[in-house]
Amino acid sequence: MSSPRRIPSWLVLTQLAAVLGIACSSSGGGGPGGGTEVRSDKVRITSPVLQAGDLVTLATDNDHFAWDLYQAVRTGSTDNLVFSPFSISLALAMTYGGARTTTADQVAATLHFSLPAERLHPTFDALDLALEAPPAAGADAGTFQLSLANALWGQKGLTFLPDFLDLLAINYGAAMHAVDFGAGDSARLTINQWVSDQTHAKIPDLLPPGSVDPLTAFVLTNAVYFKADWQAPFEPNSPVGTFNAPAGPVQVPMMNNSVTTVSAWTGTGYRAATLPYKGGKTSMIVVVPDAGTFDAFEAGLTFDAFEAILRSSPTTGVFLSMPRFKIDASLSLKTVLGGLGMPDAFEDGVADFSGIDGARDISLTAVIHQALIAVDEKGTTAAAATAVIGGVVDGPGGEPLIVDRPFIYAIRDDATGTILFLGRVLDPSK
Repeated sequence: MSSPRRIPSWLVLTQLAAVLGIACSSSGGGGPGGGTEVRSDKVRITSPVLQAGDLVTLATDNDHFAWDLYQAVRTGSTDNLVFSPFSISLALAMTYGGARTTTADQVAATLHFSLPAERLHPTFDALDLALEAPPAAGADAGTFQLSLANALWGQKGLTFLPDFLDLLAINYGAAMHAVDFGAGDSARLTINQWVSDQTHAKIPDLLPPGSVDPLTAFVLTNAVYFKADWQAPFEPNSPVGTFNAPAGPVQVPMMNNSVTTVSAWTGTGYRAATLPYKGGKTSMIVVVPDAGTFDAFEAGLTFDAFEAILRSSPTTGVFLSMPRFKIDASLSLKTVLGGLGMPDAFEDGVADFSGIDGARDISLTAVIHQALIAVDEKGTTAAAATAVIGGVVDGPGGEPLIVDRPFIYAIRDDATGTILFLGRVLDPSK
């Protein structure tokens, strides 16, 4: 077992300030979403210069991770599922910018990052900018909107390395907001409000109570919002129809497209279709395994298997009927990511994020993700957010003590050992 570490001086100072009612001050005005903004003097590069093929390489690497994560998350679950693999990849890419040694190697391997760091981050910048680019001039964009936002929330009093802040500013457009994780629940609520603002209130409570505490050093956040109309809308007022769920048939609104047809194709063990959105930038791919084969088909879905489906060119125009649906999901990814190959990032005394603060005193305590998708006759609205939370490796004596159950207390004279008062607390509300 590692020896107890002395509590970091920044944590002592901020907690003392909270106890004494002293306001922590810092240069700079309040940033959007709350907290004092500590901005690098660097500005985001909006026309990054890449090597040939780097953008395709990164997109492919991200999709490999997407299917790894899909298989890990769906295993053992009987629920509907929605998540944004790009949001998770991007948030962890920012965190990777501060990882070093074996920790960095494991993060890169887990996320399938094959580009060296000096090319990876500019390529994320280029991919982010490409995704947010508006539809081509003259295209019927409808309600099309795809926006991404990034931010770093750092503990007041903790020194973040200028190189790390520069990397976030140049490649991710992310400023740091200095907050006090030791001052009650205000920092968590501030971060949640920022996420809510970026996702049009679709993700209002990303960080649950207790997810940050006085030993939290930073939270890195990414938020994604998507809204688009179908290029060919479904007929309004969808009739109720039968959907054969695993537990038996259910009656749900079934959207019908009987005026125009969609591109569809048939492969071994499945049928598939592509549904384009207005603006010409995005589409939904629907893959329907043959009846009675869903579990086996899903278990075999990998990056290569999905790419093979996409390479099967649509050959027919068909009428389409599919359910209207709305799904939201909240995922805690610490165990999943550890199992996929990056356990060191979460292990006290082993994690190396010295590229963030210059010391090896931080490990990741959680990676939290929420996503929502709503599909109806007109189009699709989807939102997602990811938070990567880093905490001080050890407080005084190791893990923090949370007195959240019955306890015994004694008041004693230290010189003589005389117990002056002795008792217990079973229910402090009485």
